[in-house]
Amino acid sequence: MNEEMSLIISISKEKMEQAIEHLEKEFLNIRAGKANPVMLSGVKVDYYGTLTPLNQVATVNAPDARTLSIQPWEKSMIAEIEKAILNANLGFNPMNNGESLIINIPALTEERRRDLAKLAKSESENAKVSIRNARKDANSEIKKTDASEDVQSNCEIDIQELTDLFIEKVNSIFNAKEKEILTV
Repeated sequence: MNEEMSLIISISKEKMEQAIEHLEKEFLNIRAGKANPVMLSGVKVDYYGTLTPLNQVATVNAPDARTLSIQPWEKSMIAEIEKAILNANLGFNPMNNGESLIINIPALTEERRRDLAKLAKSESENAKVSIRNARKDANSEIKKTDASEDVQSNCEIDIQELTDLFIEKVNSIFNAKEKEILTV
């Protein structure tokens, strides 16, 4: 196999790996009933006139499976952080004890679990589409080369095997996340 074909395969593999990475990042945002500091990653706090990510003005911990603890670096920021969490519309109601904020994560209802499973399924389908698009791009690049039909055919087979492998990875990641979401 010539260098051009190897390059096409490695580029498509890289695109497929990026699709998997993106899927895993999206799955971190889908909560499965367990407290995780990532749940607050989208919260921006008004820090002296600048919208700043929460993790840059406070320490966020999960002391147990149902609780998030937010310890601001400046006590004067507690009210701003509380306001930012409420404005983020995450469904959390922080409790202020004067020194830190505590968020109790409510247990998920059966309906909410099904909705989250559907959302996870949708994200996994998006990842599969990205992987298939990488395959399509690679195959069209292969057709543009001046390699023999045999070499092109072998390269397309390699790309298809890569695609199958990555689709299988997406399925296993989704199945694990779905099990996590639906487990009470």
